[in-house]
Amino acid sequence: MDPVRLLAPTPLARGGSGAVVAPHHLATAAGLGVLRAGGSAVDAAIATNAVLGVVMGEACGLGGDAFWLVWDEAAATQTALNGSGRAPASADPAALRARGLTTLPYRGPLTITIPGAVRSWADAHARWGRVPIAALLAPAIELAWEGFPADELFARAVEGSARVFDAELGPLARGWHAVYRPDGRPWRLGERVRQPALARTLERLATAGLADFYAGEVAARQAAGLATAGSPCSAADLAAHESTWETPLALDYRGVTATTHPPNSSGVVGLEVLNILRAFPAPSPEDFAPSDGGGAAGPDLRWVHAGIEATKRALADRDAFLTDPAFATSPVERLLDPAYGAELAAGIDPGRAAMPPPATNPPGGGTIYLAVVDGHGNTVSLIESNYAGFGSGIVDPATGIAYQNRGSYFSLDPTHPNVLAPGKRTLHTLLPGMLFREGRPWVVHGSMGGDAQPAIFAQVVSALVDGGVDVATAVAAPRWHAASPRHFAPPETVVIEPRFRAGLLDELAAMGHRLDVRTPFDGGLGHAHAIELVEGGPARGGTLAAATDPRSLGLPAAW
Repeated sequence: MDPVRLLAPTPLARGGSGAVVAPHHLATAAGLGVLRAGGSAVDAAIATNAVLGVVMGEACGLGGDAFWLVWDEAAATQTALNGSGRAPASADPAALRARGLTTLPYRGPLTITIPGAVRSWADAHARWGRVPIAALLAPAIELAWEGFPADELFARAVEGSARVFDAELGPLARGWHAVYRPDGRPWRLGERVRQPALARTLERLATAGLADFYAGEVAARQAAGLATAGSPCSAADLAAHESTWETPLALDYRGVTATTHPPNSSGVVGLEVLNILRAFPAPSPEDFAPSDGGGAAGPDLRWVHAGIEATKRALADRDAFLTDPAFATSPVERLLDPAYGAELAAGIDPGRAAMPPPATNPPGGGTIYLAVVDGHGNTVSLIESNYAGFGSGIVDPATGIAYQNRGSYFSLDPTHPNVLAPGKRTLHTLLPGMLFREGRPWVVHGSMGGDAQPAIFAQVVSALVDGGVDVATAVAAPRWHAASPRHFAPPETVVIEPRFRAGLLDELAAMGHRLDVRTPFDGGLGHAHAIELVEGGPARGGTLAAATDPRSLGLPAAW
């Protein structure tokens, strides 16, 4: 299906008045248009996210969740906005166990939690928006009505999902087929993909306001469609949903402050990896220097091995502790304590891979990451997701909304911290990031990639801080992550690209690492994007440098 394409690192896009990065060029174009029209970073982020929900429905959309980090230049403060949804009020793990279930299904109506992304758009816009919502949704509406060209990633995702949904969901997959495979055949590359039902839903939100998604005409349509599909999510659950404002987590990594979202986000997991790594001597900057073939040869064997082992330990802590803080306390201070990081680092055998402890959470992830900086220096780091590809597989053909399967991450074990409960948010893989120097934003960054996100987060930060490379080199560098080979398995496999220096993969294998070697620039190793505020960025008379991951279909946009 796919043409042979030469993938090469994307060059830096530089500008002085605004920048947008996202995994699809149509989305960055929409965001840049909002900035040029006088919109704020939050305005541009909403427009970008809305377009991604149309052109990358396999990864995100109106039926998903979002986490935001926002730097408010005028207030000189950073804020975290939690736009993740909750389990329905009728959630009953004991009843599910009585039905013979030991874990929640991976797909289907039982995995749907209340979508939180749209509420987060409304809350962020109420605080920082300057452009009307109708104008922000206009590019997405146009693309939904008029269609966007089918690309190889979308076409591949549709065909792969069709086989899965037909096998796992049966008749429940009809709504998905009606929206994403309406002609009953594979998409031809370049033909227009139109989504009229989604266009009508977006038009309603544009005219009635985003609150209509939770208590209005769109909410009523959703409740009817969810009930028909067998989901316990009700109109009352939609109406009750709220975002929460939170304080970002921060960790000093060799003089640079790395920030991210607190639990139920996996931000603490990414910071814990850095906490372990900072106990080791820093790698040499020469290891990160761009190679003749583009990108970088990557850090040395010692550093890659340390990163893999640190990630295994951080993921084990995630499985043991991470959940909705309204239901149980995660030991965040301990996980980020330098003494604890040094303790874990001391337990890493420098010459041998360790077998991780058994996993208690499933793997997975289908996500987008985007970042925006406006001409006033306001910055947004935003990650939004349906979880697995096309989420639950449940799509209401009347609204065109594809619902996330984030609820599949809940446990049915009553002793597990992430056990299902009414109104509870599940452990989330999502983690946006920012880096600060001397109290001011330096780099806005993040990635998609499910459980790979903490490893990607740490690798990008290390490349920027330890390697001193630019953001384009950092996001294009050869990459690895500790992965689970099957559902509820420990992260015992290392998914890795072959672009590291000659011999490194053989040396890792000799140390006992089980390698799953992918093709260069394989999208399965996540899409990372970043914007650097050069010399302080626009607010301090500086400029912006933006880069998107060459593994994606993104193009950085700046002016």
